[in-house]
Amino acid sequence: MTDRQPTAEVFENAVAMAVRAPSVHNTQPWRWRLGERSVDLFADSERRLPSTDPTGRALLLSCGAALHHLRVALAVHGWSAEVDYLPNPVDHDHLARVTVSADSPSRDDIDLGAAILHRQSDRRRYCDRRVPYGRLRQVAGRAVPFGAVARVVPPPMRTPLGRVTRAAAGRHAQDHAYLAELAEWSGRHGTADGVPAANTPRPRLDDDVPQRTFLEPELADTQFENDGSEWLVVGTAADDHRSALRAGEAASALLLTATSLGMASCLQTEPLGMAELRSAIRADVLQDCAHPQAMVRVGFMPASVAPLPFTPRRPVDEVIEAGISA
Repeated sequence: MTDRQPTAEVFENAVAMAVRAPSVHNTQPWRWRLGERSVDLFADSERRLPSTDPTGRALLLSCGAALHHLRVALAVHGWSAEVDYLPNPVDHDHLARVTVSADSPSRDDIDLGAAILHRQSDRRRYCDRRVPYGRLRQVAGRAVPFGAVARVVPPPMRTPLGRVTRAAAGRHAQDHAYLAELAEWSGRHGTADGVPAANTPRPRLDDDVPQRTFLEPELADTQFENDGSEWLVVGTAADDHRSALRAGEAASALLLTATSLGMASCLQTEPLGMAELRSAIRADVLQDCAHPQAMVRVGFMPASVAPLPFTPRRPVDEVIEAGISA
């Protein structure tokens, strides 16, 4: 088995699964380069959103989620992955090199791989069925292998989390540069990137923790009176580029695990782009023990609710660069 060589088709199929990862405003800010036994991940800096994501953290988080999706996809195809993070000190866009070796997929790999095909960012109100604590702990535990923690936010802490999220939305509503980016990247119809209007409901001001407001929302929300959502905050001990990248991997692992357990989910980062509000989440939710990198919402959506349209992705040949990695 160790003499097997990965084919270009295996890598292309893995990238096709990787690009299904969530990204800020569905910008899909990644580029890939295929080698003989490796895949290199690069940030596509032209897709960074300076007003929405002034520090570039959300871009790194997005690429980290795609990196984790790639690792899962490779495992499903029978290849284990060793990741070298930020391998080129003179090219800051070179985020990771993934080198493969022959292996056999585990049951968990197969479950997470199937979840890639079904996971969607569902911003609608979830039903009032509570998520069992054991399942929450199972989801939260997925952050640990990536050097991260995922703190389940108990009901008393949702008040400060909701307060900072509303504060972020209020500031953004007065930020013309942010609104210009939002207009460019949301309310989309028939495009391969950006947030489709058909996938976003109108904002609900009475939610514990409100979702980000997008342009021209067309998605009909559910009519559940009580939202049974649970929130987790992903944090890291350090606060550098590597930590943000690995936090994206952790967030992806949480989302895919939630999907495999039959839950709906979505990612939220809006207040984390503002230093003062991010510090408040660090203090109020993480007790100053970790740097918050992402917020993950999970809950149940009954099968009777209409499914979401799938969010589009750019063709794989647009994100794979010509040339072979060393």
